[in-house]
This record gives sequence, structure tokens and C-alpha cells, in this order.
Amino acid sequence: MSVLVVIECDNGEVKKSSLEVATYASKVAQQLGTTATAVAVGEATEDNLAKLGEQGISKVLYDAEPRLKDFVNGAYTKLIATAAEQEGAQVLVLANSNIGAAVGSRLSIRLKASLATNAVELPRTEGGQFVVKRGAFSGKALADVALTTDRKIIAVKKNSIEAQQEAGKTASVEKFSANLTDADFADAPKQVVMQEQAGGVLLPEAAKVVSGGRGMKGPENWNLIEDLAKALGAATACSKPVSDVDWRPHHEHVGQTGITISPNLYIACGISGAIQHLAGVNSSKVIVVINKDPEAPFFKAADYGIVGDVFDVLPKLTQAVKELG
Repeated sequence: MSVLVVIECDNGEVKKSSLEVATYASKVAQQLGTTATAVAVGEATEDNLAKLGEQGISKVLYDAEPRLKDFVNGAYTKLIATAAEQEGAQVLVLANSNIGAAVGSRLSIRLKASLATNAVELPRTEGGQFVVKRGAFSGKALADVALTTDRKIIAVKKNSIEAQQEAGKTASVEKFSANLTDADFADAPKQVVMQEQAGGVLLPEAAKVVSGGRGMKGPENWNLIEDLAKALGAATACSKPVSDVDWRPHHEHVGQTGITISPNLYIACGISGAIQHLAGVNSSKVIVVINKDPEAPFFKAADYGIVGDVFDVLPKLTQAVKELG
């Protein structure tokens, strides 16, 4: 029962979430007594793909078709399915990312595979079973899902497994062609907008995020958020009401109807913590809340809370971060 893992790349670099799923896939392969092969999508370099050996990957397939630099659902689906069929993969692992969510269902139909999304643990395989624990109801509950088809697809929740590294190990990188045609790129977007933060970090991939809400009182005060983010090397985000009134661009909106993120550190400044916002950030490893209202709902979900005015707290916190270096 071979294992294939989808590796997402951007500007030549392997995304953090893909390092996590590479580790996950190699551990699944160990459980099944086999090896893990990867197929790369996006713009990659052979050197960075070879480094996936440090996460336990033995071989990486890479199609250098230039139109694959940007995400196209039809082309990516065909590429991954072709790799799975070539390798005889019975288990397919990918990140529960925007790309993973888009291609996962298509792959499930194309490969006649059962699909478990939002996986948070390695599967249980004892006794011939294949059971995946996944998050449900916006992370408020967990469910065990039995995958019973010959082929199985697992979309792994970000930050649910730590990327491991075994220095010195390399994977072989092999040229691969899915024989893509113009028809496979028919659903390509007319314009691709890379929604990068000022520090060049895509918000869904950011390890640290500083976010602001209506308590910031206006866009003219956002320099306080940006200053702290710069000091921490973090991305910036906002709540839905902030993007609705155009204080911040919509691609910074995190929450149930925006982007779902899972950073190591999430700092919420002047955000009350409505259930819709919590649904998009409650997978963060550490949540810090700054709010002058001691009854703000967000404090119930926080690991650390500061009751105080953001306009007093943020400059002091930024200065403290700078002093710590």
C-alpha cells in the first residue's frame, strides 16, 4: 500500500504546511511498511525538493510545465491523479489548504477514493482498519472516519503534526509529465493575485499573525498592528467587520467566512471574539487577546489575555519585543 504526498511550492520554496504533510505521509508509510513518494505542484527548485528527504520522502516527481506555477484546479487534479496511478498509490496525503480543499473532492471522484478532511492524527491501521480522526464543527468536536475504499485520501489540518527533519537525507527528484493539454488549463483564472503580506508571507502559511478588529477605531491606527507584526516577523490580519468597511483588504479577513489559519501564535487586538471569528483561528497553538473589555468572549478562548487599551498596550509590547531582539 504505497503512499503519495502532494507538495505545494511557491516561489521555489516548499510551503510549511507541505513540510508537515511530508512528515505525516512518511509516518503513514512506516505504519504500512512502505515508502512515501511526493508529487510537487507550483514553482519549485530541485534543490528544495531534494531536501524533502529530511522529512522521510524517498522520491519527488516534478512536472516543469510553466503554466503549473499558479493554481489551476483541472490541471492540478490531473497531475496528481496521473502521479497516483503511475506510482500505484493507495494512500494520498495532502494539506487541508485552499489547494487541498479544491482538488481533494475532484481526486476522490477521479480515483474512486474515500476522503477524510481536516485530519488531526495519524490513521489507526490495526486489524485491517483505516480510521482517521478529523476535526468537525469548526474544530469544536472530533470524529473518527473509517476509509473503506481501496484508495484513500487524507487532507491534514495545518499545525496538527510537527514537521520533522533528519539532516543530511535527500530525496531523488525525477522529471515527470502528466501530458497536460490546453483543455486542462481551461479553468485557469483570468488574473492571479498573490495575497502576500508586507514581509512576503502568505497569511495561511504564516507562523505568527497579529490581527486587529473594530477596537482599532480606524485604518489610520493600523501602524500599531504593523509595527508589532514587523517586530515579530508576523503577518497581519483582521476581523470581518474591519474588511467589510474597507479598513483592510478582504484577503486579510480571518474567520469562518474568510481565511482559516493555524499559526503558532495569534495575537488578537481589539477583537471581541464572535463565534464566526473563533472558527477561523481556534486551531492556533497560542492565542493572545488584548481587549479593554474584561467580558470580551475572546478571553475564554485565549491562552493569555491582556485587559487594557490597545493604544496603550501595543506600543509597549512592540518595544518589549524589539528589546528582546
